[in-house]
Amino acid sequence: MAKDKKQPRPKAETPKGFRDYFGAEVTQRTEMLRTIAGVYHRYGFDALESSAVETVEALGKFLPDVDRPNEGVFAWQEAEEGDKKGDWLALRYDMTAPLARVYAQHRNDLPTPYRRYTMGPVWRNEKPGPGRFRQFYQCDADTVGTASMAADAEICAMLADTLEAVGIARGDYLIRVNNRKVLEGVLDFAGISSDDPRRPSVMRTIDKFDKVGEQGVMELLTLGRIDESGAKIDGVLLDDMVAWRIVQYLTQKSVPQMADKSEELGELNARRIASMRQAVGGSKIGNEGVDELEVMARLLTAQGYGTDRIVVDSSVVRGLGYYTGPVFEAELTFEILDEKGRKRQFGSVAGGGRYDDLVKRFTGQEVPATGISIGVDRLLAALRAKGRISDVEQGPVVVTVMDRDRMADYQAMVAELRNADIRAEVYLGNPKNFGNQLKYADRRKSPVAVIAGGDEFDAGKVQIKDLILGAKIAENATLEEWKDRPSQYEVARADLVAKVRAILDGQD
Repeated sequence: MAKDKKQPRPKAETPKGFRDYFGAEVTQRTEMLRTIAGVYHRYGFDALESSAVETVEALGKFLPDVDRPNEGVFAWQEAEEGDKKGDWLALRYDMTAPLARVYAQHRNDLPTPYRRYTMGPVWRNEKPGPGRFRQFYQCDADTVGTASMAADAEICAMLADTLEAVGIARGDYLIRVNNRKVLEGVLDFAGISSDDPRRPSVMRTIDKFDKVGEQGVMELLTLGRIDESGAKIDGVLLDDMVAWRIVQYLTQKSVPQMADKSEELGELNARRIASMRQAVGGSKIGNEGVDELEVMARLLTAQGYGTDRIVVDSSVVRGLGYYTGPVFEAELTFEILDEKGRKRQFGSVAGGGRYDDLVKRFTGQEVPATGISIGVDRLLAALRAKGRISDVEQGPVVVTVMDRDRMADYQAMVAELRNADIRAEVYLGNPKNFGNQLKYADRRKSPVAVIAGGDEFDAGKVQIKDLILGAKIAENATLEEWKDRPSQYEVARADLVAKVRAILDGQD
């Protein structure tokens, strides 16, 4: 009789494009989300936690660079119920499409305008790459139900305050603002009408300006270009003069007369807005977009947000198709080293804009809306690159165990430390080898170890070892310095909490 084939053990590995997060990463993200939520709440936004699963129909056709709604998402079909086919469901790919569904579903119970913030993971069924994962955190804030440019200006101001609250210094970031209507006007003025089949390709090419630069966009709009790998990328085949007019707009190379509104808009914004007026010519939608940018610039200047923080910039396009007006992008301007040791700017950590047509899919009526999305993991990576946060989190105080029969006494010690808001734990491994306990404390990055055996208990004492200072002394100190700077202290049992607190305060 043949033996049953033994089932192979499953591989202990994360799925491709996903990763696990440990210790400091989780704690730091939680703290960042708390800080961001504090800023959003201060601006009057309410928290919303929507379902992580939506119907594919509700998500719609707004996935990045794909035409079919279940192409870029993790989707599955429910089982049939009688003659009814099962619904297609998907994990949310962003926080905006779910908001449109929530507002359409609950609009009679929500205030207008409705201001909400939300945070959590989103999922993209896209090809992963270095630093690009299929699951990542977003932190969004949106205002639904008002067409006022004051809402867009407020979102930009709040984003600036948020970046500074989490530790991005002023001068290390720039929030760039444009308007999709202006770009539509530029294309109209350049002779590329809304029904021209080349228009979507032109928009996608413009969105690559930050990556390929002025010359690269010019090549892609005309005959094409050779990329870094040597591959040929086909161009849109625009006439050279038409392509150059678009590039002029992106680079603000038209030369306007000096604007007379520099005081209320900021001189740089005034120049750029005047340049945009030239670029859109007589286009109605283009001039409408320029008017909206002018209102935003005036409101931001009045609140004290100068062009060193928030600036009008014609090169901002934003890739998603649902933007209908102002678009914004937060860029970190400091340099980091890439994996090959080359200097480069850190780049974008947040983006958003106005999307007045998204709720209309559910209600049939246009509902104006605007919002911003922060890439939390990108922002954390930026703070690590600047040395503002460390990858290593300080561990708990470890109460070692010299006598397992006195476990109740050790637990009493750790309870006192915890009640004093000091992170602490009792060693729960095999206490037989004391050296292993200190190795454990070292692996846990513990700042302090508490030591008490029979002699200490009889004398009403405890030994407290400063593990951080001890490591520093062991690295650099001479024997005389070792004697002068002891890293282990004997104190009365009643002084345990006070001494541990003093050591921790001295390590900060």
